[in-house]
Amino acid sequence: MSDAPSSTQFATEHFFRHESARLVATLAGQFGAQRLQWVEDVVQEALVRALQSWPYRGVPDNPAAWLTQTARHLALDQLRREQRWNEREEGISAEQARWMAVPLETAPDDDAHLRDDTLRLMFVCCHPQLSAEAQIALALRTLCGLSPAEIAAAFVTSEAAISKRLVRARQRIRELALPFELPAAHDLPQRLNAVLASLYLLFNEGYKASSGEHLVRSDLCHEAIRLTELLATHQHTGLPQCHALLALMLLSAARLPARTDEAGEILRLHEQDRSLWDQLLIQRGLQHLQLSARGDALTEYHLEAGIAACHSTAASHETTDWARILALYDQLVLLTSSSVVALNRAIAVGRVHGAQSGLEALAAVQGLDSYLSLHAARGAFAAEFGQTQAAATHYRRALALAALPSERSFFGRLISECETAESQKSTR
Repeated sequence: MSDAPSSTQFATEHFFRHESARLVATLAGQFGAQRLQWVEDVVQEALVRALQSWPYRGVPDNPAAWLTQTARHLALDQLRREQRWNEREEGISAEQARWMAVPLETAPDDDAHLRDDTLRLMFVCCHPQLSAEAQIALALRTLCGLSPAEIAAAFVTSEAAISKRLVRARQRIRELALPFELPAAHDLPQRLNAVLASLYLLFNEGYKASSGEHLVRSDLCHEAIRLTELLATHQHTGLPQCHALLALMLLSAARLPARTDEAGEILRLHEQDRSLWDQLLIQRGLQHLQLSARGDALTEYHLEAGIAACHSTAASHETTDWARILALYDQLVLLTSSSVVALNRAIAVGRVHGAQSGLEALAAVQGLDSYLSLHAARGAFAAEFGQTQAAATHYRRALALAALPSERSFFGRLISECETAESQKSTR
């Protein structure tokens, strides 16, 4: 009996994570994107009902179907309580009968790849009448289930700023009465970039979580890959940049099994067991990288995928083509003003030209004082350069910013190593 609550909680969290986006997308399709916030509340209430019911009645044989039916009934009950819906009771009853009889997955055969409910709502969220930042934030919150804090980490901004952005985006959807439908084929490309940016950030959150207990959330990575594959195989969205992003995801996901040890501790790139890298994913990634070369487009995804390919195809850390990686970063900084890209380029500078050059390049990076990776990189180069006291200072700053248990353990270990090295210097 003592294990029941924990197993029930695990099942509830698992199905909420994997089913909530589908439920939100489906209900928004039935009730309209203008009711997006209301739909999210209904889905949240369905989860609360599960938490109240499952510990005593047991987890249903089909938890996803249970959540779906509960959410539908809650939605209809709430609509009946609204005056304007009370006047249309007969229409509601007819709609209820129709919804209960038609599977959620039913959709016309045409454009099948974009009939995925999650992708459909992503294209609604990425409506051109919303700002680019609002499009991506809304897609990440509504469909990917990321919290405002996690989205803030992706944008390197404050949680309050993201919360305000989400409120404004939902208000704008209501004001414009945006329809829940796929745009015409010729309108897909103008929304595609925001959809790809959302999937890119979703994958990044899975690759390196900004909160929680674990460094890697592989479920987010695989969901991002699944959705990007659907786009890559569609005639109107399978553009070079889509293949480039898919290549980047596959090449990066191939290294997931080696990023932590058996205890969940972080392993740096040079510490990883490369025999654990998924060679099938690497080959698939290289194939999509080739497909991305069609045409004249050169995007950030192309260059990042090229960098990932350099890492994934190197036989060892020592044989990694850092000069090629630096050249790709040199191109990448010309395409974007991202401080994170400048940080990663500075790390490549240090790998090619030495630790002192890396520290000098890092000193020129602006706007990332509260970004953990900046202080981690400074600590690593300072340690390589023999400045163990300075390295410990940088690692302590990183430790103060660490949100994950594995990060805190990792930086605690590095600080101890620096202190030991400094102590040995003083006794010589």
